[in-house]
Amino acid sequence: MSHHAWCRLAMKQLMCVLLLSSFLVLSPETSFAESEKARPNILIITADNLGYGDLKSYNPNSPIHTPRLDQLATQGAKLTSFYTASPTCTVSRACLLSGRIPQRHGLKQQLSGLKGNYGIGLNQKEVLIPSILKTASVPYATGCFGKWNIGFAPGSRPTERGFDEFLGHASGNIDYYHHIYAGKHDLFQGDKELHADGKYSTDLFADAAIDFIDRRSKQNSPWFCYLPFNSPHFPSARNKKPGQPNRWQAPDSAFEHYEFGPEETDPLKRYYAVVTALDTAIGRVLDSLDAAGVTDDTFVFFFSDNGAFRLNRKGLDVGINTPLRSGGVTCREGGLRVVAMARWPGKIESGSVISEPLWSPDLLIAAQTLAGAKLPQGITYDGKNPLPVLTQQAKSAHESFFFNYGKHAALRKRDWKIVRENSNQAWQLFNLINDKNEEKNLAKSHSDRASELMAEYKRWQDSF
Repeated sequence: MSHHAWCRLAMKQLMCVLLLSSFLVLSPETSFAESEKARPNILIITADNLGYGDLKSYNPNSPIHTPRLDQLATQGAKLTSFYTASPTCTVSRACLLSGRIPQRHGLKQQLSGLKGNYGIGLNQKEVLIPSILKTASVPYATGCFGKWNIGFAPGSRPTERGFDEFLGHASGNIDYYHHIYAGKHDLFQGDKELHADGKYSTDLFADAAIDFIDRRSKQNSPWFCYLPFNSPHFPSARNKKPGQPNRWQAPDSAFEHYEFGPEETDPLKRYYAVVTALDTAIGRVLDSLDAAGVTDDTFVFFFSDNGAFRLNRKGLDVGINTPLRSGGVTCREGGLRVVAMARWPGKIESGSVISEPLWSPDLLIAAQTLAGAKLPQGITYDGKNPLPVLTQQAKSAHESFFFNYGKHAALRKRDWKIVRENSNQAWQLFNLINDKNEEKNLAKSHSDRASELMAEYKRWQDSF
């Protein structure tokens, strides 16, 4: 073989190696999901009604001390256009765990009262993330620690829906120290009542997750930890003991970062301490990954179940959604667009900011892909694989996002959004790139665009 022919052959072989390498980098489904050598642990953490502007990483003017979440935003990706599929607690959680929007899974309203929270809730035929991960060739250990809020009747409890372990509460809102909901003790381990009076719920749930992570990591098999905190949900008088004041609750240590102390009565300032206590607890959970030696092998995703409530209730609606409009239980950006962060060392670029729109049903597809599990047949999923967006800065696979809660409705398609607060109202149109606080209605000046989004909304409706 001549020298030139040998060089051409060597060059072809080198190109093949480079092409194969690039394919592995550009295909998370292959490199992360199908390889038996890489089954990452999965940690999904949710906050309860945290505002889009509560964290300094999203709102530099926020007065709230949240160093660990702000650090997490620098360790991986900060998502600036991540949506919850519903602006209320119950429905948001059902969408996350099922990978489906309310119009498909059927749980369209907040569960209320003892009858609602201890009823069937989410259809028991819905297949949830932990059950899917159990079907992987390397089955995942699964644990849930915190707020359940999608039904607690027999057959609806976490340990009956794919989770090996559960410590948390059935309802949507318990007293942080006495764990009461509507006069009933509401704290469980598995399906048995757990009495831990006086222990702060945020720390209870963090401690349970840390224990799970430590034990399961020693077994050298993958795990899925779902950590839905009940913080910083507002307090409720019906969840208090007789004579107990109805105020925001935080441990004394959370007040050490402020000029005011535990005796402060201002609800807004007390809210700051609640969020700080949540931040500290999340930091402890992240530290436990380091202690277990599994940080690099763990996909972490954090987001709020919906935006802060802005219903003008004195002392309760104090969360910050700046610069977004309105808040929870509406389909305005303040209700649907939420803080979200993803970390996976070596896969997700540190300090990256992702503006591509994604939403909570995507996390079921992410978990299934990471585990190499197969999706059940005959089920329509509304999530799409977000890993190319998170790991490669790819474009979102979503053409549009459909939202409907009560009389509120919205649809986002690329940079545009239509929204209305009552079915009798005309649609309003906003360009979210130039106007994410939804101030300038362009429905009349861009009537063709409005019609396009209205037709897309109808297409979604016709698909149910």
